[in-house]
Amino acid sequence: MRVILLGNAGAGKSTLARALIARQPAGRLSLDEVAFWGGTERRPLADSIADVKRFIADNEHWIIEGCYADIIEAVLEECDELVFLNPGVETCVAHCRARPWEPEKFSTKQAQAAHLDHLIAWVRSYETRQDEYGLPRHRALYESFSGTKRELNDPTRYDSI
Repeated sequence: MRVILLGNAGAGKSTLARALIARQPAGRLSLDEVAFWGGTERRPLADSIADVKRFIADNEHWIIEGCYADIIEAVLEECDELVFLNPGVETCVAHCRARPWEPEKFSTKQAQAAHLDHLIAWVRSYETRQDEYGLPRHRALYESFSGTKRELNDPTRYDSI
């Protein structure tokens, strides 16, 4: 298994990654771990890509998940399958509101809660964003990939993978 999960924040990438790993053990990399310097400053793209390539080299089976089309594009040909999770903005917002505390991203539950309004505004901009995080770029990346791929629009169907 060498799977890339692509989609908006709140699309269900991490949840699906955990479910897939429960069925077949694999290394998991959230691109959040390699995209930023411990906060909000984006790392140089080449450094992030190098870290992902090391992860791929170190793991026979893996799942990479994230919303970073620029990073994914550089390693896309390494995957067995690209899965584009695209359940719609309102579903993503609902998932963000229901998200449990993520200690790997926030030092406290209160810090995560303080960030929620910003996250929801960012998620709501998905369809019109013209950067590596937006639907136009995700759609173009998905359409350009000639390997095995699938787009899932209904979270209740994610278990079909």
